[in-house]
Order: sequence, then C-alpha cells, then structure tokens
Amino acid sequence: MGKIIMTLAMSLDGFIADENGGFDWIAGQGNGALDTEFKFDFGKFLEDIDLVIMGNNCYKEGHAKDYTIDVWVATREEKADEGDIKFVGGDIVGAAESEKAAGKNVYIFGGGVLADAFLKADAIDEYIIGVVPVILGKGRPLFLPDSPMGNTPKIPLELTNYAIEDGIINLYYKKRTE
Repeated sequence: MGKIIMTLAMSLDGFIADENGGFDWIAGQGNGALDTEFKFDFGKFLEDIDLVIMGNNCYKEGHAKDYTIDVWVATREEKADEGDIKFVGGDIVGAAESEKAAGKNVYIFGGGVLADAFLKADAIDEYIIGVVPVILGKGRPLFLPDSPMGNTPKIPLELTNYAIEDGIINLYYKKRTE
C-alpha cells in the first residue's frame, strides 16, 4: 500500500500564503545556530514519490514544470492533458486513494482548498509541516473553518522526526491509531 503525504510551509500563526497568495515570506532567519544534523532533503523525498497532486492555482503559477513525474491538477475547468500533466475534476481525494491502494506514494503539493479536501476526508497518511519564523497576521489559513466540506475531523498524529534549518522547523507526523 502506498501513502498520501502532504508537505507545506506555514507561518507561526497558521497561514500557508499571504493574503494575496504570495510565498515570498517563506525564508529562514539567517542564523543556523540551532540547526539539527538531520535536514529535510526535498530531492531525496521526491525519489519515493510516484504522483504529485496540486491545485489549479499552483499549476497556473508554473509549479507543475518543477516535476519529472506524473502531475495531477485538481481543477473544475475542462482541460486537455499536457504530457505528464493530467487535469482531474470530480473526486480528487477518491482518485488519490485509488492510486495509494495501487501502491503509489502520492504527494499533495499545494493549494489551501486542495489540502482542505484531503484534511476533511482524513486521507493524509503523513504530514511534513515547515514552521517558518514569521507571523503574517493575515493570509490564507491552513484550516478553512467555513469550508463547504464541513469541519476537519480529529486526526491523532505521532511526531516521527523533526529538523531545524535556518530557524525553520520541519515537523514530521504520521497518523496514529487511538
């Protein structure tokens, strides 16, 4: 069985993008005095990933071209597939769970609405959350309280690892059974 894994960067006050959808705030503090020996290696992480799923806005920002593996774009628009990029409407969570059941590791790359769909469905097996040393005050939250998909369920997690690099704390969680 594969896994569904989500990574994202979050401000200390829980935002994944600024109020305009920007990410220029994602930066370290310029001081590695507290760095851990273990670091998040994105290239190594991608070696175990079979499929990347991203939201339509991430696609429009050009992020799909960053990957050499299959990319699915969750969208409500009718679009023809573009090589390794497939545009998926409908139940993206169910489609991802089918890929997981087929033994594939699925990486949820971004988009607050996309992440919210997977959170509400309790479909994520592992989370890698980078807490960035900044307080934004306002922006796009990780958890969408007024979501048409309902409330986020209680999801017990187990911290499996952590890494600190330049003031950014990466927290590694997996789902646990109670």
